[in-house]
Amino acid sequence: MSIIKLSINGMEVEVQKGTTILEAAKKVGVHIPTLCHLNLEGFGIVNQVASCRACVVEVEGRNTLVPSCSEKVTEGMVVKTDSARSITGRRMAVELLLSNHPKECLTCAKNLECELQALSQDLGIREIKWEGEKMDYPLDKSSFSLVKDPNKCIMCRRCETMCNDVQTVGVLSAINRGFDTFVGPAFNLDMDNTACTFCGQCVAVCPTGALTETNDVGRVWRALHSSEKHVIVQVAPAIRVAIGEMFGMEAGSVTTGQLAASLRRLGFDGIFDTDFAADLTIMEEASELVHRIKHGGRLPMLTSCCPAWVKFFEHQFPDMLDIPSSCKSPQIMMGTVMKTYYAEKKGIDPRDIVVVSIMPCLAKKAEAARPELTKDYNNNVDLVLTTREYGAMLKEAGILFNQLPESDFDSLLGESTGAAVIFGTTGGVIEAAVRTAYEWITGEELENVEFHQLRGLEGIREATVNIGDLKLNIGIAHGLGNARKMLEDIRDGKSQYHAIEIMACPGGCIGGGGQPYHHGDMDIIRKRQEAIYKEDRSKVRRKSHENTAVLKLYEDYLGEPYGHKSHELLHTYYIPREKI
Repeated sequence: MSIIKLSINGMEVEVQKGTTILEAAKKVGVHIPTLCHLNLEGFGIVNQVASCRACVVEVEGRNTLVPSCSEKVTEGMVVKTDSARSITGRRMAVELLLSNHPKECLTCAKNLECELQALSQDLGIREIKWEGEKMDYPLDKSSFSLVKDPNKCIMCRRCETMCNDVQTVGVLSAINRGFDTFVGPAFNLDMDNTACTFCGQCVAVCPTGALTETNDVGRVWRALHSSEKHVIVQVAPAIRVAIGEMFGMEAGSVTTGQLAASLRRLGFDGIFDTDFAADLTIMEEASELVHRIKHGGRLPMLTSCCPAWVKFFEHQFPDMLDIPSSCKSPQIMMGTVMKTYYAEKKGIDPRDIVVVSIMPCLAKKAEAARPELTKDYNNNVDLVLTTREYGAMLKEAGILFNQLPESDFDSLLGESTGAAVIFGTTGGVIEAAVRTAYEWITGEELENVEFHQLRGLEGIREATVNIGDLKLNIGIAHGLGNARKMLEDIRDGKSQYHAIEIMACPGGCIGGGGQPYHHGDMDIIRKRQEAIYKEDRSKVRRKSHENTAVLKLYEDYLGEPYGHKSHELLHTYYIPREKI
């Protein structure tokens, strides 16, 4: 590839042809502010709509300022990013955005996390010079997962790129024209009436408060302060390697002990690890896989732990609903066990139990409300908080998370294995299932439990695992766009697998839409993934079927894996949905 020479603020730089001015400036240590720009490294997609004009710079010989995020360098180009004209142009672009933006920063869900707010601070904007008409649209609170506020939309179109190009869900696009334009579903439908999967990736990339999660913190506080309710909590595997970032800890810090301690400080009556239910899920899912293989059942079998993925295939592939495992997700299995086995052991009426989940995912909020996952009109999971929401609760309570001593989860539903921990990353669910399926199929002990061929961050991965005489063909995808490619190949007969794992979010749950914002930085995702595997290696037991608490649950209450009572309590069904 040919090399281009140019000058930026009097400094000579050489870059490859096709490089943008923004990328070239970074090579010489020049910072150009951006707003609409987003480099989704893990998916090879860059949002370059250049709509905000917050990154404009002066190019010698040009009559107008150019957007550095999309303008490609040319030989001999002379760029000035610090000229009066460049600085004034960028400030004016942001001031114009602010002139049509609600001034409710103190009460906005994105306060101190808003990129428009931060950019205004960096540019020294202290007043709005152009006061005038403002958009006035109603908030969309139709879903259990997210809130859409068109009045805060700045038309950066990051959410549109994520929804359409990365996730291929196709729900978001520009609505109206001119001043009244914002991004939303076709015909401005309520989000709950669309094919939205509630993966939350649009929320994760939105630079303002135009898209935020439904906030359930107040409801959790009210439950904790109620003397009439027994409030118990479960924590997903991916939380422990991400929440520390909200308290100044390095990305990938493992905070399992601090999590348990913080929950105890807040006053929950029972503190449990969703990892227990992840092991329980493997008992059922591995049993189902072995049963399908031995009895000529429908293959491939798809793991069904990700609710965004479940809603995606219900909308996009309703003709393939016999492929997914019928197992409920670990969150719902845990809630089910809490409202049955736990309630019976403790002698508590299930109606007096409030189950709170702390999850890395916005879709978990919608999943908890799915009618087919309730029992006797009583939700198995009552309230779901994202990692960000739980971090906000701790700050509100004045708890210094990073200084907490380590503690343990409660024992009844607290034991877990390394296989459960790796549920938090792409490839982890299927690796956990293989660890158990191997011993059940061969009858031999698996000495090396780490299947490195199933690991990584490539969007689509394939591997073959030798289980005795069986060559188990496995497919793995993360990101719904990659899932679409894999399923279309299966439908067309191009790919033959025994089992498939799909997760909706980049990196799996570690990159969930409810995790601390990572702004597309895949290095943060990698560190979280490394921490997940580190936690796995620290466990005494690393196979789900060795979890003694899960085995006791079967002995005392469920009977056998994949049996009658397990089916009644731990399995579900899927619903074909329209594509719009």
